[in-house]
Amino acid sequence: MLRTLGVAVVGFGWMGRVHSRAYARVRHHYPHLALTPRLVAVADDVPGRAEEAAGQFGFATAVRDWREVAADPRVEAVSVTAPNFLHREIGVAMAEAGKHLWIEKPVGLTAADARAVADAVAGAGVQGTVGFNYRGAPAVEAARELIVSGGIGTVTHARIRLFSDYAAHPESALTWRYERRRGGSGVLGDLASHGADLARYLLGDIVSLTADTAVFVPRRPRPLGATAGHERAAGGESGPVENEDYVSCLLRFASGARGVLEACRVSVGEQNNYGFAVHGTRGAVFWDFRRMNELGVSRGTDYQDQPVTTRHVGPGDGEFGAFQPGAANAMGYDDLKVIEAYRFLRSVAEDTPYGAGLGDAVASAAALDAMARSAQHGGWVDVAPS
Repeated sequence: MLRTLGVAVVGFGWMGRVHSRAYARVRHHYPHLALTPRLVAVADDVPGRAEEAAGQFGFATAVRDWREVAADPRVEAVSVTAPNFLHREIGVAMAEAGKHLWIEKPVGLTAADARAVADAVAGAGVQGTVGFNYRGAPAVEAARELIVSGGIGTVTHARIRLFSDYAAHPESALTWRYERRRGGSGVLGDLASHGADLARYLLGDIVSLTADTAVFVPRRPRPLGATAGHERAAGGESGPVENEDYVSCLLRFASGARGVLEACRVSVGEQNNYGFAVHGTRGAVFWDFRRMNELGVSRGTDYQDQPVTTRHVGPGDGEFGAFQPGAANAMGYDDLKVIEAYRFLRSVAEDTPYGAGLGDAVASAAALDAMARSAQHGGWVDVAPS
């Protein structure tokens, strides 16, 4: 018999909408999923926002205080899509209230925050999924299989990039994202957290690194009202940017491979230029998020002048078959969040974790903490084991 699971969303900015759409679509793509989500409650402290969400998506209850969600017996699982500085408090409270947790990265401001949520999830015996959506792209999963199987030989080095222009405009509103207390380490938590997770997912544990950071837009106008996403605030009072616009990092992996990770939120001319290149002793594999369903693959024994071919992923690669019937049919960003929703709900249904979990968040956060220490003091630093 199909089981209904009461779910809630805490924080209804852009990502809260993405999670809500994923819940609405998940059984369209996974009709054999053993449970179906029911939208019980939505919480957001911006006046009117939760009510608007309830009207659009059909949540039964709209509240301003997330604590009401934690106390609601109808709610069995919660999406936490609130700002970073609230992740620890909300995540721990929801787990301790017995709610399964789908929480957005970076899971707090530090590795200690992520570890606190991980410990709460483990202690409560609930399931916890983390929003590292890029590792769920079928092409990324196919790349990992190629790497792990030895298809490009022994990995020697890799480059991971995450360049965006979402904060490039000098009139971008000075929201919580740019404050150390609420936004943490800026582009490290926002974009490099994905990079650190991809690095570990593809190549294994990072053991040490050295990093450099910079702020390129030092002041921004304060918003005149509530914001969602990356809005401009022309005419607002100017205030200082407290956290990083840019990070570059050299990585050493436990396998002996080397890596470069670079992320920037103020890259003029770059729109979601995310991807990687992984090189081995007999080949290489390349992925660009903007061509999400393609892989560039070089394999063989020519070594010099060895060609790169384009492979279109299709059914049989990751979760592609749940969305499209044949290779070269496009998937998009929201589909990656549907995959996350499916793996989260499957974890709950089977009491077995699927997809990225809190341990992955702790590992990513440990790498981010090491980047911040290296940038502050200089030199190579060890990455704490997760």
